[in-house]
Amino acid sequence: MKLILVSFLICLASCKSLTKNKNSVVDNMAVANTVSFDLDREINNCEAQLNKSVPKLTDLTKHPRLIETNATEWKEIPNGRLVWTSGFYPGILWYMYDLTKDDKWKKEAIKRTEVFESFKTINEHHDIGFMMFPAYGNGYLFGDKMEYKDVLLTSAKSLASRYNPKVGTIRSWSNKMHPRWQQHITIIDNMLNLELLFWASKNGGDQKYYDIAVKHSETTMANHFRPDYTSWHVIEYDSISGDVLNRHTKQGYADDSRWSRGQAWGIYGYTMVYRETGDKKFLDFAVKLTDKYLELLPEDYIPHWDFDVPNKEKEERDASAAAVVASGLLELSTLVEDRNKQQQYYDAALRMLESLSSDKYSGVGKADSFLLHSTGAKSLGHEIDVALIYADYYYIEALARLKRMGQSN
Repeated sequence: MKLILVSFLICLASCKSLTKNKNSVVDNMAVANTVSFDLDREINNCEAQLNKSVPKLTDLTKHPRLIETNATEWKEIPNGRLVWTSGFYPGILWYMYDLTKDDKWKKEAIKRTEVFESFKTINEHHDIGFMMFPAYGNGYLFGDKMEYKDVLLTSAKSLASRYNPKVGTIRSWSNKMHPRWQQHITIIDNMLNLELLFWASKNGGDQKYYDIAVKHSETTMANHFRPDYTSWHVIEYDSISGDVLNRHTKQGYADDSRWSRGQAWGIYGYTMVYRETGDKKFLDFAVKLTDKYLELLPEDYIPHWDFDVPNKEKEERDASAAAVVASGLLELSTLVEDRNKQQQYYDAALRMLESLSSDKYSGVGKADSFLLHSTGAKSLGHEIDVALIYADYYYIEALARLKRMGQSN
């Protein structure tokens, strides 16, 4: 289905059902809009980009992480147990297989996924969810790789081992690696790792995985957000009492500034938690986070790397945050019952995708990535105005979700 001047009819019934996996959509989601976005063209562009890059990426001990400013090819880094980005490249390949049904992408995805099966025992940090679910989870969902189930269940057990019931959250980082904080650290990014726990609890894993994910979401909702519904990045808790000791940042401009990708993780995360639980408090919270984020956006819907950085117009954008939110908003638009909200969120997601696919942000004809102009950690002095593998991952996920929405109509 080609989306040129995309237009979906507004349905008479409101959205009542929840999605059952991360890319299924209720069939009565439909909104009208006037955004120009050619979905088939963008899927074809992504496939062409992969056709260029995959033959260059032959070292299975490494994965593409970034393309430096003004460079054209991916910089590869080792698939280390402490490297959180290793799952996104195989996840991209699984999405391309899902979109095209071309077996070459399935074969490539299998090859890139199965090289780090041993990572299922990672308990040094929380990012095992980011590492394993895009790779093994997508392989299970889209590639009919039923044998990945045991890998995912072991991965969930490893992630759950970092849960501290006295705090009510999963501990994100090691204090040895992040010496600024001495006790229990939880970062907003951790919300996305919860999807692994929810999946495991429904597919033969322990019920406690679900309970941990819910409690983590509730504790984060209570402590991680300002009165205006913007997010802090890092919360340090007392490991015994569970009291909040500090609210800081690692990748934002300042401890009290509003880091744009942190807000993106929150929007995506609480949308997913509502999908998995059906608890309206999580939906209401996702709506509040989203409305604040949309209020802060510039005209082209691509945020600067921090909403509060001085001289903002001279600062870099973060296409990765936009890709995360675009994917999350497409799902959120199917979950809210108010038809005006459905239309607002769907239109906003399409505007984000329209900007990301424009000459300003697209990598087509310039580099091997789908997107350019992401910012990983400017406050730390690295990954500034680059292509990032997770920006590409959430972009192609958004395209896959949009395609499924069209098919459901």
